[in-house]
Amino acid sequence: MCLKSQVKSMKVRNSLKSLIKRHRDNRLVRRKGRVYIINKTNPRFKARQG
Repeated sequence: MCLKSQVKSMKVRNSLKSLIKRHRDNRLVRRKGRVYIINKTNPRFKARQG
């Protein structure tokens, strides 16, 4: 009997639209079918969806 350990990634928000308001320098960018939030002044606000 083999037990698989499932690693679940942390879910921050189900929509990135609300994460734009976290910082005034956040930008919503679409690249290769994925939606990113990037912030050059404070890189800890990065997020990805899709």
